Amino acid sequence: MAKTPKVVVGAPDERGLRKVLVDGERVGRARSLRELRRILDRAGVAPGYEISYLGEDSTVWPDRTWLRRGTCLFMVAGLAVTAWPLFQIGLSDSGDALTYGGRIAGLSILVVAVVEALSVVAALDYWDKRQWRYSGVLVLVGVVIALLCSVALLVLQVGERFSNYTVIGIALGIWSLVALFVLFKSEAWKGLRIPRKIAIGVIISTLLAGANLAYAQIYVPYVTTPLILTGASFKESNLEAGAAKLYVTVHLYVKNAGEVPVYILGSSYWVRGEPARSKSVDKADKSELIYDGEFVSPDGHVLNPGEEVAQDAVVEIKNPDPRKYEALTAQTEVYVIRKDRMKLTGDYEKSRVSGKTLKESLTKDDPVNPKYKYVTGMSNSSEILNVTRGPQRVTVWRLDRPMWPTVIVDVSPPDQRIAFKSDRPPLNRKAIERYGLSQERGSMAQTPYPELLERARSIEKGATPPPIAPPTPAG
Repeated sequence: MAKTPKVVVGAPDERGLRKVLVDGERVGRARSLRELRRILDRAGVAPGYEISYLGEDSTVWPDRTWLRRGTCLFMVAGLAVTAWPLFQIGLSDSGDALTYGGRIAGLSILVVAVVEALSVVAALDYWDKRQWRYSGVLVLVGVVIALLCSVALLVLQVGERFSNYTVIGIALGIWSLVALFVLFKSEAWKGLRIPRKIAIGVIISTLLAGANLAYAQIYVPYVTTPLILTGASFKESNLEAGAAKLYVTVHLYVKNAGEVPVYILGSSYWVRGEPARSKSVDKADKSELIYDGEFVSPDGHVLNPGEEVAQDAVVEIKNPDPRKYEALTAQTEVYVIRKDRMKLTGDYEKSRVSGKTLKESLTKDDPVNPKYKYVTGMSNSSEILNVTRGPQRVTVWRLDRPMWPTVIVDVSPPDQRIAFKSDRPPLNRKAIERYGLSQERGSMAQTPYPELLERARSIEKGATPPPIAPPTPAG
């Protein structure tokens, strides 16, 4: 006669699970009679067996399946929603961030995304049979990561416009707090046994290493400011046959003497004639604009550390008269933006708009009578900033004013262009702080006009020209 196996079902635990033992050996845990029969069938127990119930009889199965599965779905959904954008941001920044620190941050986010994905798997185990000892701890870690992501997203949104990401940050924060309440109520940290000294040592070491990395690779490069040198100097001068025109060569340059690469969004130079003192007092304070233009090409040129762009411009002065000017002055100006904090996403050089097309596109918020403008999109230095700040656009205007031609740079979202006002500085304050947008003006070079003319006449007659006076900084 075959031996009848001894089947024992234990008392329900706090999760509604009852241990199932066959001949003293545990073969599983059941939440219902149906699950109990399935476990015994797998164990090879033939029908007709007797079951001994401990603690409670066969009618007591306290598991609330709908609540357990609903809680599991709630947790898995929140953790998955957090993991997916972390993967996207981490993959993007680890390979495409503009700085080394940004790529390190991208790799860190990628690691966090992997942990978040593992916490999804842990949640499925924790609200089922809890076969893995540390599943509750890993779910707790995942929820804390979600809470930190929510806080970071909302902090980065401070000063930004209300967007879908603001709603996501608020919703994720509420979900995290509810999830933490559920986990603390179920004491999810149980099973974690790490000696206190080891835990403190790991935490301190991680904080020190993280602080050192953040300082060396993120903070120091961020606070390093560009050093852009620009200026002008006068070179030779020549007279046209018949002394009808005077040609003066002006040397113009811009050099990146710092450690930060920049985009040159616009460049200008002016050559002015300073009135002779013999003129009336009313005109003595008014210099005359002889020539102006650009000297850096192509537009949107990237100026790397140590690189210099130089150009010689020939300025024409008609009917030269030594009594007309006392001196000639030249000055340069460039508008730069840090390449390590943003990237031009369009073809800046080909985005130039002028003439009739520009005139028809002007609105009441635009400058009056611009000569041309450049418009192109730009992205931030990292994907997380793209997420929080949204799309940005840079617009560069050129205005040919009679006395002082100028350039206006505007960085703003495409649908929120800053209105132009003549009494405001030409640079956007927010863009200065975020992207290192700056206006760099060189010192003014000055040379006596009569000497230039005398030198040109000497060359025309074939005589040895007198040495031209060195440029004198005038401002």
